[in-house]
Amino acid sequence: MHELGLVMHFIDMVEKTARQNGVQKVAAVTLEVGEVSTIIPSYFRDCYNWAIRKTEYMKDCELNMVIIEAKSYCRDCQQTFRTTAYGKACPYCGSLNTYLITGNELTVRDLKVI
Repeated sequence: MHELGLVMHFIDMVEKTARQNGVQKVAAVTLEVGEVSTIIPSYFRDCYNWAIRKTEYMKDCELNMVIIEAKSYCRDCQQTFRTTAYGKACPYCGSLNTYLITGNELTVRDLKVI
């Protein structure tokens, strides 16, 4: 379960930022999580809920996750398609000359602070 390591790194980053900016409390965070990012949202949330109890600024911080759809691009026919529906093969031309353009993210969208 690599989610715990990611949660700990994320919390350290937010706590450091809060300290440096004179924030009293971080009330909410919103993360963008790609649907093929290898993060299991329920595991991430469980780890997060456990870990924030030990923080200075995030004790009651609400976690919001926005799931970003995985999309791929075909270099041969210049079409985009839903990665989770078709995998690596382009549904328009059958080419494997494709790459992921969204869906692998783990990004902090915003923080709500007091």
